[in-house]
Amino acid sequence: MTDALLEIHTAVLGGMTRGPKPFARRAETEAEDFPHADLSDDTFSQRLTDESDALTVLWERKLTSWDFEERAAWATAPPRTDERRAEIYGHLGFEDGLRKALTNAAVVSKKPGHTTITAEFTPWYTRERAEARAFYWPAYEKRLRAKGWSSEAIAGLDEASRAVVERLTDPEQVARRQARGLVVGYVQSGKTANFTGVTAKAIDSGYRLVIILGGTLNLLRKQTQRRLDMELIGQENILRGADPNDLDSLVGIDYIGDDEEWPQFVSHGGRPSALSAFDIERLTTRDRDYQSLLQGIRGIEFEKRERGLPLYDSRNLHHADARVMIVKKNKSVLDKLIKDLKQIQNLLGELPALIIDDESDQASVNTTDPKKWESDRPKRTAINSRIAQLLTLLPRAQYVGYTATPFANVFIDPSDSEDIFPRDFLISLPRPEGYMGVQDFHDLDSPILDKERTYANSRAKSHVRGIYSPDEIDDKSMQEAMDSFVLTGAIKLYRAAHGVPDGPYRHHTMLVHESVRKDDHAELALHLNTMWHQAGYTTNSTGHARLADLFQRDVRPVSQARAADLPGPAEYDELRPYISQACSRIRRGGNPVVVVNGDSDKYFDQLDLDFDRQPHVWKILVGGTKLSRGFTVEGLTVTYYRRTTQQADTLMQMGRWFGFRPGYQDLVRLYISRAEKLTKASKSTVDLYEAFEAICLDEETFRDQLAQYAELVDGKPLVTPRDIPPLVSQHLPWLKPSSRTKMFNAQIEEIAGPGRIIEPTAHPTNHIDLAHNTTQWLPLLKRLSTTPVTFTTHDEDYGKDYHLTALTASVSHAELMGVLEKLRWWNAAPFLPHLRFLREIAKSPHLIDDWLLITPHYTTSRGTSASVIGSSVPLALSKRERRRVQIFGYISDRKHRTTARRIARAIPPSSDPVTERFSRDRRGAILLYPVIEDDPSTIVRNGEVDPGKVAMVFSLVAPASAAAAGRPPISFSAIDKSRSDSPIVDTNS
Repeated sequence: MTDALLEIHTAVLGGMTRGPKPFARRAETEAEDFPHADLSDDTFSQRLTDESDALTVLWERKLTSWDFEERAAWATAPPRTDERRAEIYGHLGFEDGLRKALTNAAVVSKKPGHTTITAEFTPWYTRERAEARAFYWPAYEKRLRAKGWSSEAIAGLDEASRAVVERLTDPEQVARRQARGLVVGYVQSGKTANFTGVTAKAIDSGYRLVIILGGTLNLLRKQTQRRLDMELIGQENILRGADPNDLDSLVGIDYIGDDEEWPQFVSHGGRPSALSAFDIERLTTRDRDYQSLLQGIRGIEFEKRERGLPLYDSRNLHHADARVMIVKKNKSVLDKLIKDLKQIQNLLGELPALIIDDESDQASVNTTDPKKWESDRPKRTAINSRIAQLLTLLPRAQYVGYTATPFANVFIDPSDSEDIFPRDFLISLPRPEGYMGVQDFHDLDSPILDKERTYANSRAKSHVRGIYSPDEIDDKSMQEAMDSFVLTGAIKLYRAAHGVPDGPYRHHTMLVHESVRKDDHAELALHLNTMWHQAGYTTNSTGHARLADLFQRDVRPVSQARAADLPGPAEYDELRPYISQACSRIRRGGNPVVVVNGDSDKYFDQLDLDFDRQPHVWKILVGGTKLSRGFTVEGLTVTYYRRTTQQADTLMQMGRWFGFRPGYQDLVRLYISRAEKLTKASKSTVDLYEAFEAICLDEETFRDQLAQYAELVDGKPLVTPRDIPPLVSQHLPWLKPSSRTKMFNAQIEEIAGPGRIIEPTAHPTNHIDLAHNTTQWLPLLKRLSTTPVTFTTHDEDYGKDYHLTALTASVSHAELMGVLEKLRWWNAAPFLPHLRFLREIAKSPHLIDDWLLITPHYTTSRGTSASVIGSSVPLALSKRERRRVQIFGYISDRKHRTTARRIARAIPPSSDPVTERFSRDRRGAILLYPVIEDDPSTIVRNGEVDPGKVAMVFSLVAPASAAAAGRPPISFSAIDKSRSDSPIVDTNS
């Protein structure tokens, strides 16, 4: 039976390619074919109450797509906001009742989208043009929905991949132009999904040669090949007309017969070329990297429908097959490709091509020493040289790098026109839903004191187990990690037996990464094998007693706190039958431990580490370097990590414990050294957990600054990719962002932030400097009123009011600067660009009148108050903790910031009369918190706090009116003034 209402709505929404339009009139026109259709709002609203109704699904997808649409010509409100959704409803002409029903059916996503730093470009990839040629993107989108992707995840991918494609050159453009960009994701976070989407849209729009540079081993290349074959290229392009039921015709065709997921590969419903689209010819297969072709790729020449016109002419381009290859970053393989391309060099000038470089900071970056170059001409490393040759041979080629660790890429010299610096765009992808990243193993910005942290409120307490032994092999912690591996495997089997889908539990792995030396790996693997056979998991009571103890004190309480919705045994005895099943899987094949450190494809082929074709891989993997890039260790649950390095990007890539862990996030454990020697000869040790926390701070600082400067002002970008490198920070002195010997000859000179929170966190640690800073604030503290006031903020998300009782004082800009200029810091560099901005606005007194100093005040005995070296009134002492890198995790309370920003007129008026009384133009706000890190009873005497035991931390909001100063949001200066024209300098010179 025909669903008339669904067909009407599908037709109407399908015609809205340029945004939402009045719905009712269009629906009435479509309803002429369905004279009995009920178009009433009541019927529509009633159907929306059923989330499984196809009509509900249709609207949820369309509304989410409009919610996410960037730079929509039909919208004034920013994407993913209630205001954008209201605007959509307004364009559709919907009344309040229907709006409410639709919002209940399709909740507005507030999740952040991608961030784009871009040079100016010529728009060409319109939604109308994309829709007109769409074939492979809709097929890929359909595949993602079948995998369980949500509408908002697909909409986010749609917009992020569009942001890449629209910055490439129009493939039909007559003038040659090469765009170069970089896409930054998270380690093991789904970057492949993005470049698969980019590939789909690029070939739909006319790109006819796609070269994807995979890993340095076939193991990695095969993973990527299979992913694209399965989700984009599809069955018909793989079969190329062969009959899947005729065994003779399937000779040389991969997947059929040895890949159980072949039925899940995309099916286009016929050869694309027979469906008014075009075929994709694979120049590589799962088992075959690029090999020299007998005719090169001259076949493209014969695909011209109009021989007198160039290939890029639309009359030829959209009738030509696309070529796709996934190749290793291997000198000999790339040489074969370059040799073949040279055979058709005359045609290459007409060929729109796309080069996608996965893990683009590995092997692709030129790391040669500039001092060894001849006549200032770069001497290139092997892979960098081949990429440069490809870009020279393919003048219409676009280059897009993908990485989770971009620092080496942004330190490439932009003046080297043949290199891969992302001169046109840098796109930072958002953290995906369900992803476990470095933040999930650290309690960054947590206001909860260490002693009050529990499995429920602390990520670190739940997932991280420290290794403190100085021994090279610590049997105690290693045994516990191995026990945890067995226990978590048994829990997975228990959950699968109690109704949880077992797909995520297909593989179960543990990674042991201690050394880079192969001899060490072999020795460690032998030791682990011995430990396994002596562990007594199934043969004696000692092993079960040890497992039961770990279950009761670790696994069970964490799972109860973190995964209460998943089934779990209440006692170890309930789990015991699954222990033997888990051990049986781990022992399968004879050896529970696999060493992964070979250099050859042949070596890896012998390991049977094919997560795609093996039904189950339950193993302990020893090694790390070969698994540190790109290769996904499926089912990774327990990691034992003691490997050191002095490069942040290298260390981050070793974090194989990052990724998606559906159905077992609570089981993930990281055993990591807290006191490891950098080298065997070192006397001092480093804390590897602290190192990862520092990396997290570096990464989040970088991403936050990208987001801050991504907006356009008067249609112009605030910063371009050339301005990005100075945004790279370094929180630990011994841990450099990258191993590059070059750095940008630039530093951030000034950050203009009117109306934004400025919150320095690197306050001093020693008694003398703390006392000095406290003394500097004393004149302003004596100005505080003795009568507290109470500010109120309303949190719309929670429907609650929050109150800040505080003492206040009005201080002049000169008085504040008198304090700020004299403060001492643990690290002054992060605050200095903000201080320069505050100095500059002092030169324009008409932009600022005064600052309102606000410091919290306790009206009850719930907190500790004390005088500070003669302050007129006792001050509320706040408790804060420093991170392991000597900086505070957070300063101001999020609710307090709202009050401060309103006082500085950075946000619209509030409903609080007290806040509005203090709010005015040309006024800034300071939130000042006297912070203590010790027990108050040890530092407060006779109602006064030791000034060397209190950190006077603060948040500033410069008046929004200071924006009239016309200063750029960020400005740079040369570090080496004698070489101010040089964007790159050698750090060894």
